[in-house]
Amino acid sequence: MSKPTTFEQGPIRPPSESRSLLLRFTRNCPWNRCSFCPVYKKSTFSRRPLAEIKKDIDAVRAILDDLSRLSWSMGFAGELNAAVLRRVFSDPAYDACYRHVAAWRICGDGAVFLQDANNLIMRTKDLTEALRYLKQQVPGITRITTYARSSSLARKTIEELRDMHDAGLDRIHVGLESGSDRVLTFVHKGVTAAEHIEGGRKAIEAGMTLSEYVMPGLGGRAWSREHALETARVLNAVDPHFIRLRSLRVLRRTPLYDEVQKGTFVPLSDDEMVAEIRLLIEHLEGIRSTLASDHIANLLEAVEGTFPEDKPRMLAVIDEYLKLPEDERLLFRLGRWGSAVRTVDELKEPYLRARLERARRELEVETGKDLESLITELGDQYI
Repeated sequence: MSKPTTFEQGPIRPPSESRSLLLRFTRNCPWNRCSFCPVYKKSTFSRRPLAEIKKDIDAVRAILDDLSRLSWSMGFAGELNAAVLRRVFSDPAYDACYRHVAAWRICGDGAVFLQDANNLIMRTKDLTEALRYLKQQVPGITRITTYARSSSLARKTIEELRDMHDAGLDRIHVGLESGSDRVLTFVHKGVTAAEHIEGGRKAIEAGMTLSEYVMPGLGGRAWSREHALETARVLNAVDPHFIRLRSLRVLRRTPLYDEVQKGTFVPLSDDEMVAEIRLLIEHLEGIRSTLASDHIANLLEAVEGTFPEDKPRMLAVIDEYLKLPEDERLLFRLGRWGSAVRTVDELKEPYLRARLERARRELEVETGKDLESLITELGDQYI
């Protein structure tokens, strides 16, 4: 371990990047004003110097080299396998960075995710140089992904974005949240629907895979319909590779929670959220996007598929839930937010249903609250 073997990591990554190597190219969020987001509110944005980023990349390479030597010493001729992984995780001489790299190399698929919130704010020259250095120093990379803001994508030229793609940046995750300018302004997103469209189209034209994150419920009760329809309009114009649902949960540590307390924002119920998602999907037309419900905040995990072929099935999943009697919907929500069920069909299992009925009775007796408020609290706390 003659070379530095520690590197910096940020606080979050998308669920779809759970097996990715995490490297921090910038710190925190340069915008940091979105009223629904709790992540970076007490942190200051800063750009990491290129030399510092390269030093972190060198640390990853040094760890990989050390792991290879460890494998040889264990008699595996440099192969990184489950036995090597167990050794790294059981030996206190190996820190969190070693464990992360070992797990990535042995259990991952070669993907790398660049943290934090918007690395496209870097100078194109610096970002492309860092990307090329990463691919040069770390063998076996299959994909490089980052978060970005639509406004940053829109400001870049197609040539700049192509340079990034050629240097190795394959995929962009964008927090679209809403296509309604009124909603975007209310939550201080700092971007317009037109910028969402321009930025998304540019990313795709440059050859990148684009994931757009949509936040059902962000318009509250006042703008729910507008939020769904305008978001569908923007997505239809962009046709991203992925549409990822992230249903709104208003956390206490966010500015949006203060709006709820003042009565200037009324959140949707779970059932209203599901109805809004249905309206969104109903108006998604002429696209080939894949919709993913890959987050626990989404009540109906089974609402996913590729347009246009899976659209009828996704709508059918929603309709199956909405047609349930209210008591059945409450029981499903209890099971979903309590991690007991994932699909409506699971309510048909007698043993599981009996457990949920028992849990419902016990909760009502112990708390003295009605089931609707209990389930809402459970969902907020769990998420």
